[in-house]
Amino acid sequence: MERNLVGIIISFAFIFILIGIATVLEKRNKLSKEGTRKLIHIGVSNWWIIAMIYFDNIWYAIILPSVFIIINYLSYRFQLINAMERKSGSNDLGTVYFPISLLILVIFTFGIIKIPYIGALGTLIMGYGDGLAAIIGKKFGKSKYYVFNNEKSFEGTLTMFIASLLVCFLIFTIYSPNIILFKSLVIAVFATILEGFSPWGFDNLTVPIFSSLLYYILFF
Repeated sequence: MERNLVGIIISFAFIFILIGIATVLEKRNKLSKEGTRKLIHIGVSNWWIIAMIYFDNIWYAIILPSVFIIINYLSYRFQLINAMERKSGSNDLGTVYFPISLLILVIFTFGIIKIPYIGALGTLIMGYGDGLAAIIGKKFGKSKYYVFNNEKSFEGTLTMFIASLLVCFLIFTIYSPNIILFKSLVIAVFATILEGFSPWGFDNLTVPIFSSLLYYILFF
């Protein structure tokens, strides 16, 4: 079977298994609703690794994010996948914005510049940085600040920075092994600021897209 077709099968299997695990954990009260949302959030970001391994054709690479823009919007409207949704009536469209950002990054890094690891940078920063920041901030955050009436914590923001720094350091070590620490610090600080000042789920757009774009503009 062609490599790209194998990638499609693995991609959808990976995402649906991830959603299934999160749903089971929520129903068995092993994770809170926010915990399952962040499990899916972090897990989905790893799809980019599958994409880099299997896809050499942008038309295959765009299929999964395109499909999940529709699925996630329908889930947001009708609470179809409870494990990844906030309560009904929330104006946070973050679950829809994430596949939109994936689609934009696929088009940009697989199609236009043909350097997929640059898309991995923004996607994994968003997945691990924002995901862990929310978990740590909710559990341990005591020093609060507010952005457009959205509550944030300095503990969560620090977690975002550290996770982003580690993601950058790992990716640059593999793909761009020069001035690694400097590049990592620049992108991690920028991503943390974006996350801190992007309300209502918009960080799922701003962080991955602009982190990857900034790296491309400044360092590539």
